[in-house]
Amino acid sequence: MNPGDKLFETIDSAIRNCKVGIAIFSPHYCESYFCLRELTTLMESEKKVIPIFVDIKPSELRVMDNGSYVVIGVQELQRFRWALEEAKYTVGLTFDSYNGDWSDLITRTSNVVMESLIKVDKEGGWVDMMEEGRRYE
Repeated sequence: MNPGDKLFETIDSAIRNCKVGIAIFSPHYCESYFCLRELTTLMESEKKVIPIFVDIKPSELRVMDNGSYVVIGVQELQRFRWALEEAKYTVGLTFDSYNGDWSDLITRTSNVVMESLIKVDKEGGWVDMMEEGRRYE
């Protein structure tokens, strides 16, 4: 992003153009309007989302109506809750930052992302087109 770029427009555009999304959930994730908004945009765009649960179980994730979201309104709060529920019931990776190996998490995440990209591309025909193109080189 560059100075002067509109934050939400830039992020929303990037999400709409991505093939796979990664959501890294932490104990304070649901306190962030920006995290919840990006997650909601990913889920509403029907992108494949790979959740990573760091120091938190999916069942512990909740969007609390503690007054901090007064500005956003009930409808957006419902969208956030829906997106979070969708993510909670998506198979993901778990990580314990106190006992885990960060390099192992990065390796596992990279492998899952690569496998997902290959699958998404196959479903969209890109891998077939790439294979076809290689035959003519």
